[in-house]
Amino acid sequence: MHPLVRTAGSLAAAGVAGLGYASLIERNAFVLRRFTMPILPAGADPIRIVQMSDMHLVPRQTRKIEWVRRLADLEPHLVVNTGDNLAHLKAVPAAVRALEPLYGIPGVFALGSNDYYAPKVKNPARYLRKDSRVALDEERTLPVGELIDSFTREAGWLDLNNARGKLHVAGLDIEFVGVDDPHLDRDRYAEVEGERAAGSDVFLGVCHAPYTRVLDAMARDGVDAIIAGHTHGGQLALPLYGALVTNCDLDRSRAKGLGRWWPGAKGIPSAQAPDDAAWLHVSAGLGTSPYAPVRFACRPEASLITLTPRT
Repeated sequence: MHPLVRTAGSLAAAGVAGLGYASLIERNAFVLRRFTMPILPAGADPIRIVQMSDMHLVPRQTRKIEWVRRLADLEPHLVVNTGDNLAHLKAVPAAVRALEPLYGIPGVFALGSNDYYAPKVKNPARYLRKDSRVALDEERTLPVGELIDSFTREAGWLDLNNARGKLHVAGLDIEFVGVDDPHLDRDRYAEVEGERAAGSDVFLGVCHAPYTRVLDAMARDGVDAIIAGHTHGGQLALPLYGALVTNCDLDRSRAKGLGRWWPGAKGIPSAQAPDDAAWLHVSAGLGTSPYAPVRFACRPEASLITLTPRT
């Protein structure tokens, strides 16, 4: 056999194997990531936050649903849901079943595009573009009202879509500011901007898509930390290189995990952050679009973020 033919055959076989792994194994290999943010007042007891993001649920995904239900075993003090819960017109009952064990725990939520509109078929290569957004299909509107109603009335969670609020959690007053999905240009931070209120022990920003305009605005207002999702951690990553894209204007180095943010931080390593920079956590999320059901070198995840006293 000619060496070129043999090489081409080997590359094709490796590609098929990689695709099989990414679609059948890794996208179902859910993992819990643990992080620590030192932002509490001196002497405060630690606060455990469970963040879940980008579930992209369809009703048949029983493995994912049961895995999310077990997050309640962590006994969190606070739940943060950063959107893209749905991927099917009939997925609200599935999302409620997945999250129901966390209902009743203090929580907050900000919505993503796949809470409003069902995903649609598109060229997979488009995901690698700087801006992968496509025209919305108004006929594929999801029952977002049912989801909001369940989160607010049944779970008792704060709606942070272009809103502010405060919760008393583990003996501390935590203030929140959030925006509706920046990926859909639904964010209206100017309507909720402002520094922390008197008496707030902690000030947290929450959004689905971590566009830099939102991160900069929250950081200017002095939030202690920002919690976001949307990026899927790149969804496709390469060892030693990391995420290929972030699906927004956030730099690749912050595609997932814990870092720092300050106004103008884009492209500057978190190691160079000023002392007063906000913490930034971006979840790689738990799901994928049903039309791009692959993950590579980027396992689906939820996060346990422990807040501790400032050092």
